[in-house]
Amino acid sequence: MSIQQPVRLTELASCAGCAAKIGADMLAQVVKPLRQRVVPEQLLIGLGAIDDAAVYQVSEQQAVISTADFFPPVVDDPYTFGAIAATNALSDVYAMGGQVLMAINLVAWPESLDTSILSEVLRGGMEAVERAGGAIAGGHSISDEEPKYGLAVTGIVHPRRILTKGGARPGDILVLSKPLGTGLITTAQKRGLVHEDDMAAAVTSMTTLNKRASELLVEAGPAVHAATDITGFSLLGHAWEMATQSKTCMRFDYTALPLLPNVRHYAEAGCTPGGTARNVRSVGSHVHISEHIDQYAQAILFDPQTSGGLFAAIDPVLWETLSQQSEVPFRRIGEVTDLVSDPEQIILSVE
Repeated sequence: MSIQQPVRLTELASCAGCAAKIGADMLAQVVKPLRQRVVPEQLLIGLGAIDDAAVYQVSEQQAVISTADFFPPVVDDPYTFGAIAATNALSDVYAMGGQVLMAINLVAWPESLDTSILSEVLRGGMEAVERAGGAIAGGHSISDEEPKYGLAVTGIVHPRRILTKGGARPGDILVLSKPLGTGLITTAQKRGLVHEDDMAAAVTSMTTLNKRASELLVEAGPAVHAATDITGFSLLGHAWEMATQSKTCMRFDYTALPLLPNVRHYAEAGCTPGGTARNVRSVGSHVHISEHIDQYAQAILFDPQTSGGLFAAIDPVLWETLSQQSEVPFRRIGEVTDLVSDPEQIILSVE
């Protein structure tokens, strides 16, 4: 941890971390009428099929990845907030199968706060980018009553090795690289109800880069059919995006989900982030949940994650190799079931 500060950053935020995202249903309505007149053929991924980042091909061997992400404080320690926000922003590059080149700081900050607090936030972000093998190349800042921090990130990827949300196939195994529950735990922390060890586990997860998880998926080549990262739209929200792009249904085994320590306890204590209700509103009508899965388990399924893991649909033959490696704790959490022609027929089931 860094220097001691009397200010609780989370008290200055109306929503913490990725729970501050606009709901997926509202966002879809916002971008629906946007139609660009000219789209260069080099833009491999843009608004046409919305993914985790934009990809622009510059040569036969290289394509540039561009993405941005920022949010209000999810923890009180300035350095840790910066590290989490940066790790979360970098994740979009990894979700596309790329490598990080550089990043630009994005800052909205109250001028009433001591400048040393912001310096620590930026240091946390800078060191996360350094761990990713990139560099901070500049930034932009504005004055704002609510603090916010994040990055605009530039990465690189081979045009034929891009990981996308679309492509999942019936029979694929669904895997996840990080435990769920950051939204519930950070909300408990904001309310002064979290156990120190539980918060430490959440911070460790949120500051762990998805770099190696991405590399393992890219190394698997065509056996990985689709990939994304799990952030503010929750496990089911991001699974719905993949299912929609792939035109498939999915089935999840709730007992197989990796969870952070004592997450159910915080759900039972009512530490549900505001983003949970938005996630239910966005995709709840397309989800079938078994009767034995109660409201607290459902709070976990729709919990908005901050800097969550990579979620992928893989060929079953890859699972043996992926499960035997010890670098990244991928968990098998479900499977892709039916192929459908009508998006309204897409169902996510949880058993």
